[in-house]
Order: sequence, then C-alpha cells, then structure tokens
Amino acid sequence: MARDSGLGTRDWGLGTRDSGLGTRDSGLGTRDSGLGSRVEIKPLSVMRKKIAEHMVMSRRTSAHVHSVFHVDFSTVARIRQERKGEYERVGAKLTYLAFIAKAVVTALRRFPIVNASLDGDNIVYKKDINLGIAVALEGGLIVPVIRHADEKNLLGLSRAIADVADRARSKQLKPEEVHDGTFTITNPGQFGSQFGMPIINQPQVAILGVGTIEKRPIVVDEAIAIRTMAYLTLGYDHRLVDGATGDQFMAAIKQHIESFDPSQT
Repeated sequence: MARDSGLGTRDWGLGTRDSGLGTRDSGLGTRDSGLGSRVEIKPLSVMRKKIAEHMVMSRRTSAHVHSVFHVDFSTVARIRQERKGEYERVGAKLTYLAFIAKAVVTALRRFPIVNASLDGDNIVYKKDINLGIAVALEGGLIVPVIRHADEKNLLGLSRAIADVADRARSKQLKPEEVHDGTFTITNPGQFGSQFGMPIINQPQVAILGVGTIEKRPIVVDEAIAIRTMAYLTLGYDHRLVDGATGDQFMAAIKQHIESFDPSQT
C-alpha cells in the first residue's frame, strides 16, 4: 500500500499556506476555530496521505462485494497446541495466521481468477502467488509481500510472516518488498474486531479480513458445544469475481481450516 520504504522523508509542502478556515494562520497548532471550540490542525503525514489516496482510488475502481463466513478453528487450535513446542525449538512461532495463509494459497490455486487482476478489457492471470500481509504501524499501515507463498510449507509461512512483520515495524523493508502482491490478508481480529469489510489493495481483486479468534458456543449435532471460532471476510471485485466464485473460494478456505491435515505442519 505504501509504494516506498522511505516514508516520511520527502517534503510535500503540506500546511504551508492559508487553509481558508478564517485566518491567515497556516492552521498548525491549537486555536479558536470560530465554532466555540478549540482544535488542533496538523497536515497529513506522507504515509497517511498515500494510504488515503490508495483507499479512495480503490473504492472508485472496484465494485466491492463482501462475503462473511463463520469458521471453526478448533482443529487448528489443537494442532497449534501440539506442535508449538516443536516450532519454538527451531525459532518459529506457530500462529493462526500461518494456518490461514496456507488455506488461502491452496484455495488460490483452485480459483486462479481470485489471484488475477484487470488491465482494461483484459484479465491478467498471475502465475505466482505473492501474499500481502497487512501490518499496522504507528500512524499507518504497510503491506509487505511474501513472494511464492504457495511454495512454502507451514513452517516457511510462519517464518516469512514473522520476518516481514518484524521488519515492517522496524522500518527495514526494501522498496521491492511492498510491490507485486497478488492477494492480501489483513488481521483486524488481533485488536478484538469480530469482522470488518476490508478495502481491496489495488490492483488486486480480493482481500481477506480475519476477525478475532475466540471460543464461542455453537450448535453441533443438536447440542450446544464450545468451539474456537472466527469470522473470515472476503472483499472482492465484482467486475471480475462473481458471488458464486467468491463464496466457493471462501468455502474452500473454511473446509481447509476446519479439516486441517496435521501432516501439512
């Protein structure tokens, strides 16, 4: 989403002229707005400005549709508990996001249209699966890309996700590491969100939002049971992806997660 890793280093000239809010002041600092309250006005940071432009452009470009699936993570939770010590011994952390990424890349192989993009009247089918992982930063967001994600096993995905997230937060990403993603995963659930309606990361045609993963009561075989559950939301571009395809793609992710094969770990 940010097109270079040197965010914040260029002077965009923001806040250097009259804002037209009633005085000749540049608008910086705290002053009387004339509306009976005190306000503080600051220019957008370079990162915030880029994000704003990219999100507005995406909403204007794509016909956004969203599908929400309720997914049972109980099998994945059990596998994590059984294998987390093994992963820690090799310096990796087995997270839910790694399991989700594995399910996503498997589904993208089955539904290549979701990994494609539009170029005028042409569909561009991407042969590589380059998975974008949205990382929240102080005052912004960046989406580093895991290239050839479909070639990695669960351990490889775990390491790659942790690596790009850590380097994003420490501002050590290279410019090319935020380019050429073909599908994005965003995880607002880490902050407690049940689900959201994510905006597509252009020029991609779909994005997966992950809600908070928690134990909930659900009906299983006519009885109330406690299961580890989460809502997954697919935002997709209806210009290219129909509702049936989007829901089939999500059903494949749900099936993969709910019946995750331990041998894939």
